[in-house]
Parts: sequence; structure tokens; C-alpha cells
Amino acid sequence: MEASAEREDQDWDNPPMVLSRAHVVRHLAMAIADGDTPTALRLLADHVGAAHFLLARCDLIQEQGLDFIVSSDWPFDLVRRIGTELASNYARSTELEKCLSLLTPSFSLLPDDVLLPDAISRQYCALTVCVGRTRYTLLLLFLEGIILSQERLREVGLLATYAVGSKERPEGRAERDFELTDRELECLFWIAEGKTSDEIAVILGISRNTINNYITSVMRKTATKTRSEAIAFAVRNNLV
Repeated sequence: MEASAEREDQDWDNPPMVLSRAHVVRHLAMAIADGDTPTALRLLADHVGAAHFLLARCDLIQEQGLDFIVSSDWPFDLVRRIGTELASNYARSTELEKCLSLLTPSFSLLPDDVLLPDAISRQYCALTVCVGRTRYTLLLLFLEGIILSQERLREVGLLATYAVGSKERPEGRAERDFELTDRELECLFWIAEGKTSDEIAVILGISRNTINNYITSVMRKTATKTRSEAIAFAVRNNLV
């Protein structure tokens, strides 16, 4: 009989079961069809042998509160503490570094003052994926002594992209989305990333005045008065 991917309590005395690819793909499709993101992420964590998962939406990391958390089974105090670390690391990284990090496993250490469950390693793994214009980061905690498979980590990154992308529903977008041009959506994405008009002009290869015209058009169509309001509108309506 196949092991269930759902767990109410983690058994810290035994390492997580590493599931086969066939099992993961089959049950992942079922979880996605049911709209069950936690079960989908639990499957991915089990596939690579991780004890805990946390999926964060990168464009919301620097906002107040914990709205950037899509789904997690980390202890709550640890989730609250890691938010500060994620915001700091994301703010320090350049756009090129963010692009190069996609689907590339990276490893960091949790702060020394963080309390961890017994047998959990202070080192965690981060996998960043991109779904449309939105980046997500999957953070994985492991038991001490677990040897990680780089191949499986890359597989998990690709499957996480599929799982998160399948969760996005076109009907969740506002009707105003269809009034925005591709260029306007690009500008909206980059201002949500914190870029200035000059920086966006360099990225898109067009003039600063043209960028400002696009942004003005976005604010008119979305009935917003400032860039911050336009970003908030875009996040609420899944435009970025």
C-alpha cells in the first residue's frame, strides 16, 4: 500500500519518506484538481525528503504581516521570524541575481536565535520559481544528516512551478485586466518590483517619458491615483 502524503504530525524520530516520481506526479495532479495546495506541497517535500515546506510569494515579502505566505507547515514562530530574513535577502539581491536564482537550489542558515524542533537542521534550502510575472520561493527544512539529491531538488522546482501555475485561474482576474496592453502590464510588473521609471526604461529599451505615459495609462484604467495604489490593485487582482 502506498504511503499517504498527508500528515497531521511530523515524526521527528524517522526521516520523511522519499516518494517515487510516479507517485508524486499522480497524486500531485489529484491535489491540484482538488485545489489542495498544502497537500501538493507536502508531496513535493516528501519527494525530496524534506520535513517541512513553506511557499512564499516574493512580490509580497516586504509587505506588513504574513500575506506573503501561500502555504506552510513550518512552526508559526519560525514562519514569523523567517519573514524578516526573506525581506532582507530579497531587498539586497539584484534583478540579475533574482533571475539567475530561478530553479537553482540555494542553501542558507536560519538565525542562531531561532528555536527549531529537535533533529531539524538549521540549514534550509530555497528554490525560486517563476509563474508568469510572479516569483515564488519554496523553502524546505530537513532533518540533520539528510543527503539532498540535486536532481530531485530541480524536479521539485519544476513541479512546484506546475502546481502554483495550475492554481492561477484566469477568472480570478478583474475585467480591467483585459483593458491593459502588454506594455502596460510589463510596466505594472516592474513598478511592483520597486523599479523607477529610469530603470524600467533601461530594462524595456524605451524612453523614460514613454514609461511614464504607460504608467499614467495604467492608473487611469485601474482608477488609482498613485503607483502604490496601482501595485495594490495589481496584487489584489493577480495582475502581477
